[in-house]
Amino acid sequence: MKRMMTLLAAALLAGTTAACADSDRAVTLEQLPQRAQLFIRHHFAGEQVAFAKRERDFLEKTRYEVVFTGGAKVEFRRNGDWSEVDCRYAAVPEAILPEAIRRKIAELYPGVAALRIDREDHGEYEVRLTNGLELTFDRRGGLIGIDD
Repeated sequence: MKRMMTLLAAALLAGTTAACADSDRAVTLEQLPQRAQLFIRHHFAGEQVAFAKRERDFLEKTRYEVVFTGGAKVEFRRNGDWSEVDCRYAAVPEAILPEAIRRKIAELYPGVAALRIDREDHGEYEVRLTNGLELTFDRRGGLIGIDD
């Protein structure tokens, strides 16, 4: 019984610590890293920002999220590099897609656009297309997986 209570207390403490460590805070565009500001000015110049926030998780990993009134969302790493662009109802601006990925999509699925692109920390890209497919690319733009 004593062991069970110790395990329960440890689980409760871990859950409470994790909940307290997460913190989201609203920020202005000027408070974003310089690279993120340039990215927004270049690729989303005509978009109105609904909100921007800084997220900090349990491991003190800082990320930024910007949501536009048109529904698009961009997530940035701590240094301002983008990690996800999700346009939901419109195509991801083509200039965001690496050239090799853009060519492969045009070759395999003419007339189909990317709705979302995720750039993983280890260099892979996941791209969701308007036809419902999700493609996975390696860091050089080689197609390594297709999921529907």
